[in-house]
Amino acid sequence: MTETLSCQDVIYAFSKTHPPVKRIDSGTTIEIETYDCFKNQVQSADTKISGIDWDAINPATGPIFVNGASAGDVLKVTIQKLNIGDQGVMATGPDLGVMGHRLTELESKIIPIENGVAKFNNRLSIPLNPMIGVIGVAPEGEPISCGTPGTHGGNMDTKLITEGAVLYFPVFAEGALFALGDFHAAMGDGEVGVSGIEVPGSAVVTLEVIKNTPLNHPLLENEKGFTFLVSAETLDEAVKIAVEETADLLAARTKLSLSEVTMLLSAVGQVQVSQVVDPLVTVRFFVPRYILETYGAALLAE
Repeated sequence: MTETLSCQDVIYAFSKTHPPVKRIDSGTTIEIETYDCFKNQVQSADTKISGIDWDAINPATGPIFVNGASAGDVLKVTIQKLNIGDQGVMATGPDLGVMGHRLTELESKIIPIENGVAKFNNRLSIPLNPMIGVIGVAPEGEPISCGTPGTHGGNMDTKLITEGAVLYFPVFAEGALFALGDFHAAMGDGEVGVSGIEVPGSAVVTLEVIKNTPLNHPLLENEKGFTFLVSAETLDEAVKIAVEETADLLAARTKLSLSEVTMLLSAVGQVQVSQVVDPLVTVRFFVPRYILETYGAALLAE
């Protein structure tokens, strides 16, 4: 029987001092319900986005204490199922996102979701790509707002974080203290306007502890390959870290020299941008699955 967690239990920052709202064993599958990033405050076009409670933004449901997780371990998160609501909302305005310097009013837009598409207007429908914007564990140091990404995960706004993906987070605190939220019905790379199509929903995830496995940044695996998710103050800095993390992983798993790995990454690696609108920007560096399969290598050291 799958455990459940209601969206009534939310946090607005990831922190090792938060008391857990649920304790589970490693290997447990749990369905976690979420608000949208506005805590479901915008339900119709009559709601003025400027009048909502802006202190209740980006709630994440949790935190969940995973028994046996300790600093230096990895929390493996398998996204088994992702469900989204039947209505989304978007917002943008002055000083928000890439175009904020040219916008004069804070505006929102209700977007119905029906028949597998998001109805942007009467003429235009957008294919869905449901994904999770905020997901992670408690950081090592001070609390980090759910609006900010980092080595703990958080607001990475990465469209690959979807049904079927497996994420690996470095654990910094006892129990890991896992939480998630900020679902999108659709979102493009960059999230340039500062919101995707924001929706409530629920995710069915399996949480497993991998003991004594060093990892510096969140790592994502899917049927196509693997990618490090790195957040930093600039895209240049994030790309450099992501490439180096990938090179070190491949050198360790394949026993290729650093020069060979560098040439390999230049031939097959893909620098991709996740988001450029949060307090830190997030990039990902993707490597196809066949590279590790050719060497019979596991993604994480065993």
